[in-house]
Amino acid sequence: MKFANEKVSEIQIAYIGGGSMYWAKNLIADLALDDQLSGTIRLYDLDYNKACHNEKLGNSVSDYPEANAKWQYKAYPTLQEALTGCDFVFISILPGTFQEMESDVHEPEKYGIYQAVGDTTGPGGLIRALRTIPMYVEFAQAIERYAPDAWVFNYTNPMTLCTRTLYEVFPKIKAFGCCHEIFGTQSLLIRMLKDMEGIDGLHRDQIKVNVLGLNHFTWIDQATYLGTDLLPMYSKFVDRYYETGFEHNKDAWKTNPYTSANRVKFDLFRRYGVIAAAGDRHLAEFMPPWYLKDPDTVYDWKFGLTTVQSRVEKNAATADYYGKLLSGEEKLPLKASGEEEVRQLKGLIGLQSFVTNVNVPNVGQMKGIPHGVVVETNAVFSANSLRPVYAGELPLPVHNQVLQHAMNQELILQAALKKDKALALQAFVSDPLVTIGVTQAEALFERMLQNTKAYLPGWKL
Repeated sequence: MKFANEKVSEIQIAYIGGGSMYWAKNLIADLALDDQLSGTIRLYDLDYNKACHNEKLGNSVSDYPEANAKWQYKAYPTLQEALTGCDFVFISILPGTFQEMESDVHEPEKYGIYQAVGDTTGPGGLIRALRTIPMYVEFAQAIERYAPDAWVFNYTNPMTLCTRTLYEVFPKIKAFGCCHEIFGTQSLLIRMLKDMEGIDGLHRDQIKVNVLGLNHFTWIDQATYLGTDLLPMYSKFVDRYYETGFEHNKDAWKTNPYTSANRVKFDLFRRYGVIAAAGDRHLAEFMPPWYLKDPDTVYDWKFGLTTVQSRVEKNAATADYYGKLLSGEEKLPLKASGEEEVRQLKGLIGLQSFVTNVNVPNVGQMKGIPHGVVVETNAVFSANSLRPVYAGELPLPVHNQVLQHAMNQELILQAALKKDKALALQAFVSDPLVTIGVTQAEALFERMLQNTKAYLPGWKL
């Protein structure tokens, strides 16, 4: 990397999963909008042709007259070539296909178990973890061999276990997990201030929050605006909209399976007195089936079950649009995605220092959680440094649930590393959504494991 008048050039970023039609577009636009950074994005994907497509797209965007930075995009056929000599690594992959996802999400429904997402916890999230962890073992080994000093940004779910695997395999790795769920809650607090006080035009950086928990099961016990405690106002806000819900576009949850009216979030605040800081679809999966008992219950709580068919349809529409981008029929809009990868790059390079939420191993920043468990808290980004901020401890009833999930995820990690079917089953039946009889749970587990066995090398199935 070279510095010149507060600009940094020749940054080398390896992008594992670089054939993506989704997150890649956001990254390309975010990098083109910034005027301080430039360099090369080394695209690696199991499907080399898809990586070549993003090479073409990325380089075409860099040639836009309105692009503030000129990045070079280059596809590489091997992970070794992509990693060797890089400064940063981004990992954003889809672990498996829609066929495996179909099993994750919908096989449990045959037993009356419903999941809104199925990628983090619940039976679907746990099985997804079993097939994702071997991939991350390989990534960690390759990073240790070819790019041991690189900073690693993980975007893949299950976020906690992906990040945890990297550290388990390569303890000296400099890795963290990135998730935008907290940003969504900060945006909700901004809309609250407009609704309750008429304050408009705020940015999420003006809402200071203390973050604790696990990814997608995160909580905020302190929130301020200009030094004013927002929790008393949030309590009144919850009371006002508890029954109707509150969302950016009224009733969007009825047609958009990726959104909600925040009623689960509001209910959890009433129960525990701290702000549940992930989206309702994720939060509901960490609890007993209070909100996911059946589709009617889900409807009452005003969120959706994201079916795999809806994802297939979304993927087809994205592929069509992506083809138009590659042909030049459409032009990629240069608008900020809302992610923080550019600011995080600048922080680690040394251009600025700031605080944001990340997923990293607990070294004491979250009280009551074993060291080494990956937690989501705030951290300070500065030159070649990422320092967790002390977050404290959650109220005991919430802490008890967070700890249960943390330990269950540790159990799944060990099951995956040891290829131990019995351990995996123990984690599976311990999940709060698995309320069926143990014989049924074992049958469901066996079926789901068989459906993903292509991604379980070395297992005795």
